[in-house]
Amino acid sequence: MASTPQALPITLSPALDFDQNAASALGETLASQYVAATPFPHIVIDNFLQDDVIASVCSHFPVEPTNNEMLYERGYKGQLKRQISPNECDPHLKALFNLFNSAPMLQFLEKLTGINGLIPDPYFTGGGLHETRSGGFLGVHSDFRLNKKLNVERRLNVIIYLNEDWKEEYGGNLELWDVGMKTCLKKILPIYNRCVIFNTDKDSNHGHPEPLTTPQHITRRSIALYYYTAGTLAIDPAQRNKTHYKPRPKDRLSLKYYMDKLIRKKN
Repeated sequence: MASTPQALPITLSPALDFDQNAASALGETLASQYVAATPFPHIVIDNFLQDDVIASVCSHFPVEPTNNEMLYERGYKGQLKRQISPNECDPHLKALFNLFNSAPMLQFLEKLTGINGLIPDPYFTGGGLHETRSGGFLGVHSDFRLNKKLNVERRLNVIIYLNEDWKEEYGGNLELWDVGMKTCLKKILPIYNRCVIFNTDKDSNHGHPEPLTTPQHITRRSIALYYYTAGTLAIDPAQRNKTHYKPRPKDRLSLKYYMDKLIRKKN
């Protein structure tokens, strides 16, 4: 499992500013590792945020429902998941998420991935704070390719895990699958302050499809950030607006049963 003891330098100033030169330098240092990774370009970075920064995210994580939350109860596509917009959170979290959309963060990602001209999403469409309860999961999928509001092409996912004292028996591994959905080639445990960055294209198959086995009071929490570029002409129209869920071999029979049950219910 790829990891590094380096932390992305953040100075907890009133503006929550990055150190621009250090962020770019770190991206360059890790670039060759990122590009060479399989089954698609990605990297796992431990100790990503400084201790006081990630602790402040956890302490401000909304416990009560916020406005316009998304709740997932959608069969194989996902269960028991809560999606929270940073724009509906308190000023501290809004300021931190603005930092994730800042030029130094974009420069770090551009140096890391070799993708130039990255564009953040101020609306955090599909992103923000995610929380999944015991028994919940997210089916393996490749992500939607087009941000319809901004008309830009999705290129990168950044996930930062917020799970203190996470135990391996809780599950919740992020799984990376091959193109043909025959083999899981990597499992990444969602431990505290671990960041996963990866390219998003039609074959970047990922998810955490095994139901969580946490105690009821423990949830799987993360920050989810998505980044884009301006070109959209090369996107297959079938891939533009939809998340494509892809059952694993062992899911296919249960998924067929689920779909047949839905059809019978409609009829």
